[in-house]
Amino acid sequence: MVEQVDQSLRVSLRNASPAATYWPARRLRWLPALVALLVLLLWYLLTLDNRGAAFVVAPPLAVAQQFITLLANGTLLRHVGTTLIEIALGFTLGVGCAFILGYGIAKNVLLEQVISPYAVGFQAVPIVAIAPVLIRFFGPGLISNGIICALIVFFPMLVSTIVGVRSVDPNLRDLMRSLTATPWQMFTRLEIPAALPVLFGGLKISTTLAVAAAVVGEAISANAGLGFLIYSSRYVYDTSSVLVGVFTLTALALALYTLVSRIERRWLAWQQRGR
Repeated sequence: MVEQVDQSLRVSLRNASPAATYWPARRLRWLPALVALLVLLLWYLLTLDNRGAAFVVAPPLAVAQQFITLLANGTLLRHVGTTLIEIALGFTLGVGCAFILGYGIAKNVLLEQVISPYAVGFQAVPIVAIAPVLIRFFGPGLISNGIICALIVFFPMLVSTIVGVRSVDPNLRDLMRSLTATPWQMFTRLEIPAALPVLFGGLKISTTLAVAAAVVGEAISANAGLGFLIYSSRYVYDTSSVLVGVFTLTALALALYTLVSRIERRWLAWQQRGR
């Protein structure tokens, strides 16, 4: 009798556990939307006075109307396209150079002693102090803004690469050497798979920094891009266009971050299966 009760209790718990774990997770998905609605309501209430806060921050309806207008006449798409090109150029250049140099530093102590002080010192220099020099050499536009973006994303990816490669288990290195693995096999079969979690952490940081970096370059010298839209609209007190640019940048950063996260989940699925 006791065994029958115990067995029926286990069956009940097993059948109830998916719902118990499913519903809380499902409810949590609505939390961001709920917070957004509360912020939107607060924003609407604060901008009811047209002579007060509405002069500083445009009301939600005005921002929505301006978004539709800029989207319909192609202005917003043109600025988004320019910013995306700068992000792609800067991200590719910055991450690629940081990975190559970081891998070399992780494998060579002498290279670390020579380059690391200059890399840290260069990171401490404000990018707004270097940007005019870059614009002087490369001219205003995509090239200079892409280089500015690359400089900002370079250091986080450099550090992530060094930490990731050095975090590889030495015992696994010894095992690969005992199996007479070539340097290329050591790189592709051990170091890269083992360093992927840290590398993806650096990629996530670099992705968000790339969006902000593109705006920095466009604010200094540009005639297109979301940063140009924000700063040019601010000078004429067009707060609706400013908020359209800010919200578009936020959506762009979230989309790129989500893309990197999904790639990470796919590439690191083997770790979950191993656990």
